[in-house]
Amino acid sequence: MLLIDNKNNNDPFLNLALEEYCVRNLDMSEDYLLLYVNNPSVIIGKHQNTIEEINNDFVKEKRIHVVRRISGGGAVYHDSGNLNFSFMTKYTQQSIHNFKKFTGPVIDMLANLGIKAELNGRNDITVNERKISGNAQFTDTKSMFSHGTLLFNSDLENVVKALNVKQDKILSKGIKSVKSRIANIVEFTKEDLSIEEFKSKLIQTIFKKEHSEIIFNLSDEQWKDVYRLSDSKYRSWEWNYGRSPEFNIRKINRFGFGQIDLRLHVKDGIITDLKIYGDFLGHGELSEIEKKLIGIKYKKDSVTDALKDSDLQLYFGNISLEEFVYFILN
Repeated sequence: MLLIDNKNNNDPFLNLALEEYCVRNLDMSEDYLLLYVNNPSVIIGKHQNTIEEINNDFVKEKRIHVVRRISGGGAVYHDSGNLNFSFMTKYTQQSIHNFKKFTGPVIDMLANLGIKAELNGRNDITVNERKISGNAQFTDTKSMFSHGTLLFNSDLENVVKALNVKQDKILSKGIKSVKSRIANIVEFTKEDLSIEEFKSKLIQTIFKKEHSEIIFNLSDEQWKDVYRLSDSKYRSWEWNYGRSPEFNIRKINRFGFGQIDLRLHVKDGIITDLKIYGDFLGHGELSEIEKKLIGIKYKKDSVTDALKDSDLQLYFGNISLEEFVYFILN
Protein backbone atom coordinates (compact mmCIF):
# COMPACT_ATOMS: atom_id res chain seq x y z
CA MET A 1 0.00 0.00 0.00
CA LEU A 2 1.16 3.53 -0.80
CA LEU A 3 0.20 6.84 0.82
CA ILE A 4 -0.88 9.46 -1.72
CA ASP A 5 0.69 12.87 -1.04
CA ASN A 6 -2.01 15.54 -1.34
CA LYS A 7 0.55 18.28 -0.61
CA ASN A 8 -1.24 19.13 2.67
CA ASN A 9 -4.04 20.72 0.68
CA ASN A 10 -7.16 21.76 2.58
CA ASP A 11 -9.30 22.74 -0.42
CA PRO A 12 -12.33 20.38 -0.43
CA PHE A 13 -12.95 20.87 -4.16
CA LEU A 14 -9.39 19.82 -4.92
CA ASN A 15 -9.26 16.94 -2.44
CA LEU A 16 -12.44 15.37 -3.81
CA ALA A 17 -11.16 15.82 -7.35
CA LEU A 18 -7.88 14.17 -6.33
CA GLU A 19 -9.76 11.24 -4.83
CA GLU A 20 -11.83 10.71 -7.99
CA TYR A 21 -8.84 11.11 -10.29
CA CYS A 22 -6.79 8.57 -8.34
CA VAL A 23 -9.49 5.90 -8.11
CA ARG A 24 -10.21 6.14 -11.84
CA ASN A 25 -6.65 6.49 -13.16
CA LEU A 26 -3.99 4.98 -10.88
CA ASP A 27 -2.63 1.50 -11.47
CA MET A 28 -4.52 -0.61 -8.96
CA SER A 29 -1.90 -3.34 -8.89
CA GLU A 30 -1.06 -1.33 -5.76
CA ASP A 31 -3.44 -0.32 -2.98
CA TYR A 32 -3.46 3.33 -1.94
CA LEU A 33 -4.45 5.43 1.04
CA LEU A 34 -5.37 9.10 0.79
CA LEU A 35 -5.60 11.20 3.96
CA TYR A 36 -6.80 14.80 3.94
CA VAL A 37 -8.24 17.56 6.11
CA ASN A 38 -10.67 20.03 4.52
CA ASN A 39 -11.52 23.63 5.24
CA PRO A 40 -15.08 24.03 6.63
CA SER A 41 -17.39 22.33 4.15
CA VAL A 42 -20.51 20.24 3.80
CA ILE A 43 -19.90 17.16 1.66
CA ILE A 44 -23.10 15.97 0.01
CA GLY A 45 -23.78 12.35 -0.93
CA LYS A 46 -23.98 11.68 -4.66
CA HIS A 47 -27.73 11.05 -4.70
CA GLN A 48 -28.85 13.80 -2.33
CA ASN A 49 -30.88 16.95 -3.00
CA THR A 50 -28.33 19.51 -1.82
CA ILE A 51 -30.66 22.37 -0.96
CA GLU A 52 -32.70 20.12 1.34
CA GLU A 53 -29.62 18.76 3.14
CA ILE A 54 -28.02 22.05 4.20
CA ASN A 55 -28.98 25.00 6.35
CA ASN A 56 -28.42 27.43 3.51
CA ASP A 57 -28.48 30.63 5.59
CA PHE A 58 -25.93 29.28 8.08
CA VAL A 59 -23.73 27.86 5.34
CA LYS A 60 -23.67 31.20 3.53
CA GLU A 61 -23.11 33.22 6.70
CA LYS A 62 -20.13 31.07 7.72
CA ARG A 63 -18.82 30.77 4.14
CA ILE A 64 -18.88 27.00 4.35
CA HIS A 65 -18.11 25.25 1.07
CA VAL A 66 -20.69 22.84 -0.35
CA VAL A 67 -19.30 19.97 -2.43
CA ARG A 68 -20.90 16.82 -3.82
CA ARG A 69 -18.87 13.58 -3.71
CA ILE A 70 -19.12 10.58 -6.05
CA SER A 71 -20.11 8.10 -3.32
CA GLY A 72 -23.57 7.60 -1.85
CA GLY A 73 -24.68 8.04 1.75
CA GLY A 74 -25.59 11.14 3.70
CA ALA A 75 -24.22 14.65 4.07
CA VAL A 76 -21.28 15.21 6.44
CA TYR A 77 -19.51 18.26 7.82
CA HIS A 78 -15.74 18.70 7.44
CA ASP A 79 -13.44 21.17 9.16
CA SER A 80 -9.85 21.36 10.43
CA GLY A 81 -10.72 18.99 13.27
CA ASN A 82 -11.88 16.20 10.97
CA LEU A 83 -9.49 13.71 9.32
CA ASN A 84 -10.70 11.98 6.16
CA PHE A 85 -9.38 8.65 4.92
CA SER A 86 -9.85 6.88 1.59
CA PHE A 87 -8.64 3.34 0.89
CA MET A 88 -8.33 2.66 -2.86
CA THR A 89 -8.12 -0.85 -4.26
CA LYS A 90 -9.11 -3.04 -7.16
CA TYR A 91 -12.84 -3.77 -7.25
CA THR A 92 -13.91 -7.13 -5.89
CA GLN A 93 -17.37 -8.33 -4.92
CA GLN A 94 -15.93 -9.34 -1.54
CA SER A 95 -14.84 -5.76 -0.84
CA ILE A 96 -17.96 -3.89 -1.87
CA HIS A 97 -20.18 -3.09 1.13
CA ASN A 98 -17.45 -4.66 3.30
CA PHE A 99 -16.95 -1.70 5.62
CA LYS A 100 -15.46 -3.96 8.28
CA LYS A 101 -12.44 -4.62 6.03
CA PHE A 102 -11.66 -0.94 5.50
CA THR A 103 -12.50 0.43 8.94
CA GLY A 104 -10.49 -2.32 10.67
CA PRO A 105 -7.13 -0.43 10.57
CA VAL A 106 -8.82 2.69 11.97
CA ILE A 107 -10.42 0.71 14.80
CA ASP A 108 -7.03 -0.94 15.53
CA MET A 109 -5.35 2.46 15.75
CA LEU A 110 -8.02 3.73 18.14
CA ALA A 111 -7.52 0.60 20.26
CA ASN A 112 -3.82 1.49 20.48
CA LEU A 113 -4.95 4.81 21.96
CA GLY A 114 -7.07 3.00 24.55
CA ILE A 115 -10.34 3.73 22.72
CA LYS A 116 -12.79 0.87 22.25
CA ALA A 117 -14.44 1.62 18.91
CA GLU A 118 -16.63 -0.62 16.78
CA LEU A 119 -18.37 -0.72 13.43
CA ASN A 120 -22.04 -0.07 14.07
CA GLY A 121 -25.10 -0.12 11.82
CA ARG A 122 -24.45 -0.11 8.10
CA ASN A 123 -21.42 2.19 7.95
CA ASP A 124 -20.63 4.04 11.22
CA ILE A 125 -17.74 3.76 13.67
CA THR A 126 -18.94 4.43 17.21
CA VAL A 127 -17.51 4.76 20.69
CA ASN A 128 -19.95 4.22 23.56
CA GLU A 129 -22.75 4.27 20.95
CA ARG A 130 -21.72 7.75 19.78
CA LYS A 131 -20.71 8.22 16.16
CA ILE A 132 -17.15 9.32 15.39
CA SER A 133 -17.02 8.22 11.75
CA GLY A 134 -19.33 7.73 8.77
CA ASN A 135 -18.25 5.71 5.73
CA ALA A 136 -19.25 5.27 2.09
CA GLN A 137 -17.91 3.58 -1.04
CA PHE A 138 -17.55 4.17 -4.77
CA THR A 139 -16.76 1.74 -7.58
CA ASP A 140 -16.62 1.82 -11.36
CA THR A 141 -16.38 -2.03 -11.28
CA LYS A 142 -12.65 -1.82 -12.07
CA SER A 143 -11.43 -0.01 -8.97
CA MET A 144 -13.06 1.27 -5.80
CA PHE A 145 -12.56 3.33 -2.70
CA SER A 146 -13.95 3.06 0.78
CA HIS A 147 -13.72 6.39 2.55
CA GLY A 148 -14.78 7.91 5.81
CA THR A 149 -14.59 10.77 8.25
CA LEU A 150 -12.89 10.81 11.64
CA LEU A 151 -14.33 13.42 13.99
CA PHE A 152 -11.17 14.17 15.95
CA ASN A 153 -11.81 17.66 17.28
CA SER A 154 -14.48 19.18 15.06
CA ASP A 155 -16.79 22.04 15.94
CA LEU A 156 -19.86 19.96 16.79
CA GLU A 157 -22.08 23.05 16.96
CA ASN A 158 -21.33 23.68 13.31
CA VAL A 159 -21.97 20.03 12.47
CA VAL A 160 -25.48 20.42 13.87
CA LYS A 161 -26.18 23.88 12.45
CA ALA A 162 -24.87 23.27 8.93
CA LEU A 163 -26.93 20.15 8.24
CA ASN A 164 -30.66 19.56 7.95
CA VAL A 165 -31.18 16.09 9.36
CA LYS A 166 -34.56 14.68 8.39
CA GLN A 167 -36.96 13.86 11.22
CA ASP A 168 -37.61 10.34 9.93
CA LYS A 169 -33.90 9.56 10.17
CA ILE A 170 -33.78 10.80 13.75
CA LEU A 171 -36.83 8.70 14.66
CA SER A 172 -35.51 5.61 12.87
CA LYS A 173 -32.33 5.75 14.93
CA GLY A 174 -34.20 6.31 18.18
CA ILE A 175 -32.34 9.53 19.00
CA LYS A 176 -33.38 12.98 20.16
CA SER A 177 -30.77 15.01 18.32
CA VAL A 178 -27.72 14.84 16.10
CA LYS A 179 -25.50 16.27 18.80
CA SER A 180 -26.49 13.57 21.29
CA ARG A 181 -25.21 10.81 19.02
CA ILE A 182 -21.93 12.24 17.67
CA ALA A 183 -18.64 12.73 19.49
CA ASN A 184 -15.09 13.89 18.97
CA ILE A 185 -12.32 11.36 19.44
CA VAL A 186 -10.49 13.76 21.79
CA GLU A 187 -13.25 13.13 24.32
CA PHE A 188 -11.96 9.58 24.71
CA THR A 189 -8.18 9.97 24.37
CA LYS A 190 -5.84 9.97 27.34
CA GLU A 191 -3.04 11.53 25.27
CA ASP A 192 -2.98 15.21 24.34
CA LEU A 193 -2.75 14.91 20.55
CA SER A 194 -2.93 17.34 17.65
CA ILE A 195 -4.72 16.20 14.51
CA GLU A 196 -1.34 15.89 12.78
CA GLU A 197 -0.09 13.59 15.55
CA PHE A 198 -3.32 11.62 15.29
CA LYS A 199 -2.80 11.31 11.53
CA SER A 200 0.79 10.11 12.08
CA LYS A 201 -0.40 7.39 14.45
CA LEU A 202 -2.88 6.17 11.84
CA ILE A 203 -0.10 6.04 9.23
CA GLN A 204 2.15 4.12 11.63
CA THR A 205 -0.60 1.60 12.41
CA ILE A 206 -1.31 0.91 8.74
CA PHE A 207 2.15 0.96 7.19
CA LYS A 208 4.70 0.08 9.90
CA LYS A 209 7.43 1.34 7.54
CA GLU A 210 9.66 4.36 7.17
CA HIS A 211 7.65 7.33 5.94
CA SER A 212 9.85 7.85 2.86
CA GLU A 213 9.16 4.30 1.64
CA ILE A 214 5.40 4.65 1.38
CA ILE A 215 4.79 8.02 -0.29
CA PHE A 216 3.23 8.14 -3.75
CA ASN A 217 3.65 11.44 -5.62
CA LEU A 218 1.53 12.34 -8.60
CA SER A 219 3.41 13.74 -11.60
CA ASP A 220 3.03 17.36 -12.66
CA GLU A 221 0.83 16.23 -15.57
CA GLN A 222 -1.39 14.22 -13.23
CA TRP A 223 -1.78 17.22 -10.95
CA LYS A 224 -2.83 19.31 -13.96
CA ASP A 225 -5.57 16.77 -14.63
CA VAL A 226 -6.66 16.92 -10.99
CA TYR A 227 -6.92 20.73 -11.14
CA ARG A 228 -8.88 20.51 -14.39
CA LEU A 229 -11.32 18.07 -12.80
CA SER A 230 -11.64 20.29 -9.75
CA ASP A 231 -12.42 23.37 -11.86
CA SER A 232 -14.73 21.74 -14.41
CA LYS A 233 -16.72 19.54 -12.03
CA TYR A 234 -16.26 20.07 -8.32
CA ARG A 235 -16.47 23.86 -8.36
CA SER A 236 -19.53 23.86 -10.62
CA TRP A 237 -23.08 24.66 -9.52
CA GLU A 238 -24.39 21.94 -11.83
CA TRP A 239 -22.49 19.20 -9.97
CA ASN A 240 -22.92 20.49 -6.42
CA TYR A 241 -26.57 21.53 -6.62
CA GLY A 242 -27.96 20.22 -9.90
CA ARG A 243 -31.48 20.30 -11.19
CA SER A 244 -34.54 19.90 -8.99
CA PRO A 245 -37.36 19.27 -11.48
CA GLU A 246 -40.95 20.35 -11.09
CA PHE A 247 -43.00 17.46 -9.77
CA ASN A 248 -46.57 16.71 -8.85
CA ILE A 249 -45.98 13.41 -7.05
CA ARG A 250 -43.48 12.74 -4.28
CA LYS A 251 -42.75 9.28 -2.88
CA ILE A 252 -40.51 9.00 0.17
CA ASN A 253 -39.67 6.05 2.40
CA ARG A 254 -36.86 4.93 4.68
CA PHE A 255 -35.74 1.37 4.01
CA GLY A 256 -33.14 -0.66 5.89
CA PHE A 257 -30.46 0.55 3.47
CA GLY A 258 -31.44 4.23 3.64
CA GLN A 259 -34.00 6.72 2.40
CA ILE A 260 -35.34 6.95 -1.17
CA ASP A 261 -36.96 10.23 -2.13
CA LEU A 262 -38.59 10.05 -5.56
CA ARG A 263 -39.99 13.13 -7.37
CA LEU A 264 -42.19 12.50 -10.40
CA HIS A 265 -44.01 14.65 -12.88
CA VAL A 266 -46.94 12.73 -14.32
CA LYS A 267 -49.08 14.21 -17.10
CA ASP A 268 -52.02 12.42 -18.72
CA GLY A 269 -50.94 9.23 -16.96
CA ILE A 270 -47.40 9.35 -18.40
CA ILE A 271 -44.19 9.91 -16.39
CA THR A 272 -42.69 12.98 -18.08
CA ASP A 273 -39.87 13.70 -15.63
CA LEU A 274 -38.44 12.29 -12.43
CA LYS A 275 -35.49 12.55 -10.09
CA ILE A 276 -34.32 10.12 -7.42
CA TYR A 277 -32.66 11.37 -4.23
CA GLY A 278 -31.53 9.59 -1.10
CA ASP A 279 -28.81 8.67 1.38
CA PHE A 280 -28.53 5.02 0.32
CA LEU A 281 -25.12 3.52 -0.49
CA GLY A 282 -25.80 2.06 -3.94
CA HIS A 283 -23.21 2.31 -6.71
CA GLY A 284 -25.11 2.44 -10.01
CA GLU A 285 -25.82 5.60 -11.98
CA LEU A 286 -29.38 6.60 -11.05
CA SER A 287 -29.80 8.37 -14.37
CA GLU A 288 -30.05 4.88 -15.93
CA ILE A 289 -33.15 4.09 -13.82
CA GLU A 290 -34.62 7.56 -14.37
CA LYS A 291 -34.31 7.29 -18.16
CA LYS A 292 -36.05 3.91 -18.19
CA LEU A 293 -39.11 5.39 -16.49
CA ILE A 294 -39.54 8.60 -18.50
CA GLY A 295 -42.30 8.19 -21.07
CA ILE A 296 -43.73 5.16 -19.26
CA LYS A 297 -47.36 4.89 -18.14
CA TYR A 298 -47.74 5.48 -14.42
CA LYS A 299 -49.21 2.03 -13.78
CA LYS A 300 -47.94 -1.21 -12.30
CA ASP A 301 -47.52 -3.32 -15.43
CA SER A 302 -45.73 -0.57 -17.37
CA VAL A 303 -43.33 0.36 -14.55
CA THR A 304 -42.60 -3.31 -13.83
CA ASP A 305 -41.86 -4.02 -17.47
CA ALA A 306 -39.57 -0.97 -17.76
CA LEU A 307 -37.47 -2.07 -14.77
CA LYS A 308 -37.57 -5.86 -15.11
CA ASP A 309 -33.98 -6.11 -16.40
CA SER A 310 -32.52 -3.66 -13.84
CA ASP A 311 -30.43 -4.84 -10.91
CA LEU A 312 -32.04 -2.56 -8.33
CA GLN A 313 -29.73 -3.76 -5.55
CA LEU A 314 -26.81 -2.26 -7.47
CA TYR A 315 -28.48 1.15 -7.39
CA PHE A 316 -30.10 1.17 -3.95
CA GLY A 317 -29.48 -1.82 -1.70
CA ASN A 318 -31.58 -4.78 -0.65
CA ILE A 319 -34.83 -4.12 -2.50
CA SER A 320 -36.82 -6.30 -4.89
CA LEU A 321 -38.50 -5.19 -8.11
CA GLU A 322 -41.89 -5.76 -6.50
CA GLU A 323 -41.00 -3.62 -3.48
CA PHE A 324 -39.67 -0.80 -5.65
CA VAL A 325 -42.71 -0.77 -7.95
CA TYR A 326 -45.01 -0.75 -4.93
CA PHE A 327 -43.04 2.17 -3.49
CA ILE A 328 -43.40 4.16 -6.72
CA LEU A 329 -47.11 3.59 -7.15
CA ASN A 330 -48.56 3.42 -3.62
